Amino acid sequence: MTRIRFKGAAVAAASVAMAVVLTACGGDDGSDEPESKPQGSSSSSSDQKSEAPAPAEDDESQVLASIKGKDGVEAIVSSVKREAGGFVTVKGRVKNGSKQIWTAPGWQGMEQEVANNGASMAGASLVDQAGKKRYLVLRDTDGRCLCTKFEGLTPGAETPFFAQFPAPPQSTTEVDFQIPTMPTATIKISG
Repeated sequence: MTRIRFKGAAVAAASVAMAVVLTACGGDDGSDEPESKPQGSSSSSSDQKSEAPAPAEDDESQVLASIKGKDGVEAIVSSVKREAGGFVTVKGRVKNGSKQIWTAPGWQGMEQEVANNGASMAGASLVDQAGKKRYLVLRDTDGRCLCTKFEGLTPGAETPFFAQFPAPPQSTTEVDFQIPTMPTATIKISG
């Protein structure tokens, strides 16, 4: 009888914990108004496809922000796009202007779950100053970040990067992009 009560209590506790987690990660912007923008934007998707600027959003040569760190390492943001799945993808490239192999020291962040990602963008975040929220890199069910892992970048070389974050509310069009050990850059979200 004690075993059954214990299992019931464990299931109840797990259910409450899951409800709290799902509520905290709901992404609700606090507005009671129904969101009409996503529906409207999907109906005009054929109009967007015919516009010339659409391919430029993924153009890696585009520079939305240039973040210069110590020892000549530079992160260049080329695309910040709001995706239909409720996330934002930040893309760009990292240039190693130093005289030694660069391994993204500190970029993986300090959280224990992402520490196993090794040299990666796992410690990056987006900050919505107006909404007063910080968005961390998304992770899969095994705790691996949905971001680039770096193998080591030789001097003078560059490599592409990406990082995916939960999307801030549609009304948020500008966020601060933060990478550990690097200065902050303000970037505009497209899409």
